[in-house]
Amino acid sequence: MAEEICFFTKDSIIIKPPKKSPALLRMVVVVFTLIFGIYICSICLKQTSTEKTSKYLNIEVIQRPCHNYDIDRSQMPYVHYPKPKTFRRAECACNPVRLFAILSMQRSGSGWFETLLNSHMNVSSNGEIFSVKDRRENASSILRTLETVYNLDFLTSASKNHCSAAVGFKWMLNQGLIQHHKEIVEYFNEKGVSAIFLFRRNLLRRMVSVLSNSYDRYAKLLNGTHKSHVHSPDEAGTLAKYKPEINTTLLITDLKKMEVAAGEALEYFNSTRHMILYYEDIVRNRAKLVDVLKFLRLPEMELSSRQVKIHNGPLREHIKNWDDVNKTLSGTAYERFVQADY
Repeated sequence: MAEEICFFTKDSIIIKPPKKSPALLRMVVVVFTLIFGIYICSICLKQTSTEKTSKYLNIEVIQRPCHNYDIDRSQMPYVHYPKPKTFRRAECACNPVRLFAILSMQRSGSGWFETLLNSHMNVSSNGEIFSVKDRRENASSILRTLETVYNLDFLTSASKNHCSAAVGFKWMLNQGLIQHHKEIVEYFNEKGVSAIFLFRRNLLRRMVSVLSNSYDRYAKLLNGTHKSHVHSPDEAGTLAKYKPEINTTLLITDLKKMEVAAGEALEYFNSTRHMILYYEDIVRNRAKLVDVLKFLRLPEMELSSRQVKIHNGPLREHIKNWDDVNKTLSGTAYERFVQADY
């Protein structure tokens, strides 16, 4: 640095300041430029971050789940918008779907009832899916199967998947339903599955139907084929010709077992949303089907089935040892079963 030069006069001392260094000025300019550059970059980064957040928010709004504000708030737990893996629901993606299961016993009219439901343009009831043992092997396999059905990924001839308003199936009490009732009840309540119980009032008629159907599995009376359900009076007449002989020693015990099984099911599933139907009531009064449609919150329409009833008329015409059966039930709580009820 240049040496300071001093001038002395009589009255004062004058000190001349040194010349500024060019290197120092350059350093100041560089530091200022750096600070200003960092400031500008930080502003740009904030703007970019805001733009990205805005884009994500816009995507969120576009992809938000479907809502139907016309639905009663109390019904919201029972309304679903499935997203199947096997196909796209397209324009029906936001159509609400209700889940149901028909809980019954073999030869109680569940097949006929299901065909009636499936005649509704908005119902997909997929049959007796747990007749396959692998699907009911344990609670886990049952729950996996339920997920597949209720996600619309279980494809059958009854599926109207794209625009189904109600999807379900029929489930027999002896197909893992009672054995794993705790897990199933929990699932039904969590997912909002509606249970439709379908029983027969006349358990003696059910017994006749069970024995006759069991016999035909081996006899194959219809041209060498076994049919659990028929679609013509001629076929029904052929199957009705067989008259089973009922073991009267075990008759009352067997009837009690049927009652207990139905009672247990109702007790176990009492906490679920459910309704109880009887086959005979529907046969006598088709208006009962309107109650089912209301229960499932479906639009009312006429339901139909091609199935034909097999055992018509008084029971005495369908039991080989009728006199013994009549005598056994006389004076008991089951005496009413021997009367023709429709």
